[in-house]
Amino acid sequence: MAATDTLARNRAFIAANTRLAPVDGLPLPHRKPLETLRIWQADEITPIWSATEADLDRQGIEPPFWAFPWAGGQAVARLILEQPEIVRGKRVLDIACGSGMVGIAAAAAGAREVWVNDIDPICEAAAQLNAEANGVSLCWLAGNLLDRAPPDVDVILAGDIFYEMTMAARFLQWLKQAAAQGVAAYAGDPGRAYAPEGEAGLMAEYEIATTMELESVERRRARVWNISVY
Repeated sequence: MAATDTLARNRAFIAANTRLAPVDGLPLPHRKPLETLRIWQADEITPIWSATEADLDRQGIEPPFWAFPWAGGQAVARLILEQPEIVRGKRVLDIACGSGMVGIAAAAAGAREVWVNDIDPICEAAAQLNAEANGVSLCWLAGNLLDRAPPDVDVILAGDIFYEMTMAARFLQWLKQAAAQGVAAYAGDPGRAYAPEGEAGLMAEYEIATTMELESVERRRARVWNISVY
């Protein structure tokens, strides 16, 4: 199947199985009336919420991590919207982008160019749809970037990458490599086991609303670190 056909199929799947809804705490700047960042997401009234892994496997769909505003990503997005100078006029990469929420925040905050990347190809369609819903543009970068040198950008943003020990170590090593090359690197996480510890490089800390179904709690305390000085 041609890439354009796959993208169209994935866009249709997302539109049919999720709904466009706001993400609390992420007001977009320079919008009148004030608008909140929105993404196509799963909740209890959408079909994908109750779909089993077998259902998704039959459709060739990976677990839909792109369908949720994860707490670590929300924290990074909030930091960027509160401190737009971090990305303003710069080339930005949102790695492990999922929905593209963090990249959208960067674009809305004035980034010159925003690239989004994920190993799940459906994230291209999710990020594209979500960017359109928020009136910004994102560029898709395919493949596993951890297998190569960090790209030529000014800022790298990442949310919720520290959930598994081996992957967390790979991400942290890669982000430190980027920082050594002069790239500003920021990562957010809501206290998972393999997240950075201590105060070194800590940029912000937020209470993030979540759901019992997604995180087993209604709120998570999420932090954002500047990996460049971690």
